[in-house]
Amino acid sequence: MQILVVEDDKRISTFLVKGLEECGYLVTLCKSAEEVIEKNYIQMDWDLIILDVMLPGMDGIQLVQTLRYKKLYTPILMLSALNAVQDKVSALDYGADDYLTKPFHFDELLSRIKALTRRQQYQQQEQPKSTFTFGSLQVDLEQYKVTLSGSNVDLSPREYKLLMYLIENRNKTVSRIQILNAVWGITFENHTNVVDVYISYLRNKIESESEKYIFTVKGVGYIFKA
Repeated sequence: MQILVVEDDKRISTFLVKGLEECGYLVTLCKSAEEVIEKNYIQMDWDLIILDVMLPGMDGIQLVQTLRYKKLYTPILMLSALNAVQDKVSALDYGADDYLTKPFHFDELLSRIKALTRRQQYQQQEQPKSTFTFGSLQVDLEQYKVTLSGSNVDLSPREYKLLMYLIENRNKTVSRIQILNAVWGITFENHTNVVDVYISYLRNKIESESEKYIFTVKGVGYIFKA
């Protein structure tokens, strides 16, 4: 389980990272909202975000708004020394899922983490995901629609099927033979370069200089990185 912690207080961030890692969580630490954006963490598939409200520069509430605007629906747990009812209400209204005031007991933090991730798992089980968003690329399975920065991307049926296969296996390396079998129904390579050709078609239609999704694994095949 991957957790992003955004906290500028060194004492608290050290306490959080050490405690969470000892509990088996994979933790990434950022000290500001700007760092989250600069490192492109907005596009990563986190299981949970723990976010301080009082951050230097862009504050936690503004970062929550930015994350939700970018259609990142990861559960967000806010941490703050502000304990007024209105502070909590504002954070929840702007898109946070929970709010924990400082100082707090680590056991309570763990309990809230488990509750949030459990709720997320239930929602995923009840409502199979039909829309995928990767940066400015969005794929709507129900409408058979692909858009890039809000504009429709015209894909052939074969290109669409190839994209779906890569997305279904995102963050995993798939060989050319696996792709041929899944997309073309061919069980052997037969020295064809059709996969490479169609990968090139897809790259030209869904990628830009600043956003790359399909990467070549030399001598093996390809990987779609979310």
